[in-house]
Amino acid sequence: MEAFSSLISRAEEEGFIRGFKVKRRRGEGVSVSHLLFSDDTLLFCEDNRDQLVFWKWVVICFEVVSSLKINLQKSKIILVGGVEEVDRAAAVFGCKVGNLPTTYLGLPLGVPHNSCRVWDGVEERFKRKLAMWKKQYLSKGGRLTLIKSTLSNLPIYFMSLFVIPRKVRIRLEKIQREFLWGDMEERRKIHLVRWAVICKDKRHGGLGLRH
Repeated sequence: MEAFSSLISRAEEEGFIRGFKVKRRRGEGVSVSHLLFSDDTLLFCEDNRDQLVFWKWVVICFEVVSSLKINLQKSKIILVGGVEEVDRAAAVFGCKVGNLPTTYLGLPLGVPHNSCRVWDGVEERFKRKLAMWKKQYLSKGGRLTLIKSTLSNLPIYFMSLFVIPRKVRIRLEKIQREFLWGDMEERRKIHLVRWAVICKDKRHGGLGLRH
């Protein structure tokens, strides 16, 4: 992918393609034309047919040089702002038209950072994990270990980037609380200890869960 990045940078230096500007507190800012991570790539350009054609040539050159093939069936062109002739832009690359919001590296794009929708993916992963574990007989100790090792860690990546809304925090705590006490969809069990107490440090009579 370093070769691909070099081709893009060269084309940008020659003025064939342009990304977008990220303003800094001081100075003119940074131009961003692409983001690469493993085999996930984001390309940015203006709504300009000439630029789209140059982007297409950059992709073709990369495929010829590297002997790699970009899977256009899994690629999408996503429009930001008022863009006309969407189908024409997609036809240049031969890919599908996507919409915001979407996801990149597991993170939502095009959703307000303080929106509860940002956390939909985290809640969905919580539920998928529980659907698998609820079919098994687990002791309280086993449930506690799973909460500590898996469920409590799922939101950490998101929390490093977004402020978790109170509604979402309450819902995630509810999922963990019900799993700990063995609640099932068809029956509920009494919660013998308050969640706030369970989340206290073991030295203070709790179980050391993250609150």
